[in-house]
Amino acid sequence: MKAIILPEPGPAENFQLKDIEKPTPQKGEVLVKVKAISINPVDTKTRDGKAFYNSIKESEHVLVGWDIAGEVAAVGEGVEYFKEGDAVFGMVNFPGNGKAYAEYVAAPEGHLAHKPADVTYEEAAATTLAALTAWQVLVHQADIQPGQRVLVHAAAGGVGHYAVQIAKYFQAYVIGTASAENADFLKELGVDEHIDYKSQKVEEVVKDVDIVLDSLGEENTLKSLATLKDGGQIVSILGGATEAVQEQAKKRNIKALTYLVHSSGEDQAKIADLMEAGELKAHIEHVFPFEEMAKAHKQVETRKTRGKVVLTVD
Repeated sequence: MKAIILPEPGPAENFQLKDIEKPTPQKGEVLVKVKAISINPVDTKTRDGKAFYNSIKESEHVLVGWDIAGEVAAVGEGVEYFKEGDAVFGMVNFPGNGKAYAEYVAAPEGHLAHKPADVTYEEAAATTLAALTAWQVLVHQADIQPGQRVLVHAAAGGVGHYAVQIAKYFQAYVIGTASAENADFLKELGVDEHIDYKSQKVEEVVKDVDIVLDSLGEENTLKSLATLKDGGQIVSILGGATEAVQEQAKKRNIKALTYLVHSSGEDQAKIADLMEAGELKAHIEHVFPFEEMAKAHKQVETRKTRGKVVLTVD
């Protein structure tokens, strides 16, 4: 099978297209014939030798990636929920070794969900790690409730544009930060209030927020404490809830924590339901063929992508 391997960490040019052996599904696993792959910032960091590189570097062939959509080609012993020919999608073995940059991926049954019939493989692949992050943070961690005020940083980005839609689904009032160029896009997503981070200081203009989803890191997490009401909570997906931030948060009974998404077929199925109902839509700004993985990584590294970057696999 075709695969994009990483002989050594570094720039995107290090990727190599190679023919390697197709995996065999083990007990409880599903073999997926991949149709589309989604790229996230964690992919680029791992490729560069950071993030989860140490978790994958000992493999015979080092493959990056976690987000896939495709068709079930075979099932291992004990698989009950899927059968050959089913259209599926999910984030595989995260955190860990997903080995997603390949024509075939062996995935635990519990990491996948059925793809809605009217959703494309590209849209499904895009609605995995980023969407799961937004869902798990807002639903499981923050316990979002109707009428709450929610601040989503980088609201036009991968996680952000899903977080906005999920928060609106739960009938929250959503404030989103993004550049002025993305103001109309945020309105389309349902944002109630747009903050142009280039011309406005969010910590000065936003107050009485119940939940903050931060995807920018410690400096932004610390500044965002000022936007929260006493007893509110801020969840950072980029390690922003450091000891220093938590110390400041405690003074106002604010809950500050860092969250790492994890694979969950159950959560993926909830997302599939939202997609099927038209409540959650993927915005895909760039689609590349599988062979142009380096270009896809470089696009993600610009940090200027609206929504998601996806690759198609023939």
